[in-house]
Amino acid sequence: MPPALRLTDVHLVREDRIILDHITWTVEPSQRWIVLGANGSGKTTLIQIASLYLHPSSGTVEVLGETLGRCDVRLLRRRIGLASAALAAQLRPQLTALDTVMTARYAALEPWWHTYSDDDRAAARRALGRLGVEAYADRTVGTLSSGEQQRVLLARAFLGDPGLVLLDEPTARLDLGGRETMVQALSMLAADPTAPPMVMVTHHVDEIPPGFDHGLVLRDGKLLAAGPLAETMNEDVLSDAFGLALRVERRDNGRLTAWAR
Repeated sequence: MPPALRLTDVHLVREDRIILDHITWTVEPSQRWIVLGANGSGKTTLIQIASLYLHPSSGTVEVLGETLGRCDVRLLRRRIGLASAALAAQLRPQLTALDTVMTARYAALEPWWHTYSDDDRAAARRALGRLGVEAYADRTVGTLSSGEQQRVLLARAFLGDPGLVLLDEPTARLDLGGRETMVQALSMLAADPTAPPMVMVTHHVDEIPPGFDHGLVLRDGKLLAAGPLAETMNEDVLSDAFGLALRVERRDNGRLTAWAR
């Protein structure tokens, strides 16, 4: 199988500012990646390129065997599960949770853009059930708590059988309970051998779910490290990434924590 995602020498410049600086990175089909870095390091931009919503200034982007610029991105996006703040902001809060999830079938924002079948609705309900939010299927997402909304968006990302799932800070805006519920859900998904390859963006090592096995660390648009989690989420790399002397510790439950020395 081809890599789920391959970026080769990807470079992005905006208004004479380098946002991503010649990034080369490969996500294989069975891998679960963490993308970590300080605010402004280029994490969200990397996900926008990987999800085919942004073109780099130069370099090659390959997703699920297709090359950006040589494929119909409208069709390819249907094979990518995506959850991000930018996507959430585009979804009407008046949509029901069921419709919100179901629109992922066509990578759409509104259910009336396409025709859906009873099978599509049943698949959306199963996706909600997998994340423990099926009871909210007929509620509008605007009436749900932040944690419930995030789980609905996560269910949307996993609808059907995506070839790649991209999660941009899925624990953002959550309280402690909501964060821990989300981390547990992501850990469960990561442990499922039938689940697609995943990439999760965060800037907190405490939010890395057990089961994620690789890490990519950015600083100012540059790639500092990429590889197995034990080799990338360590004191030297993270201190460099955040410009601060850090201690990093792995707890008995497999979770990481970090603090200033």
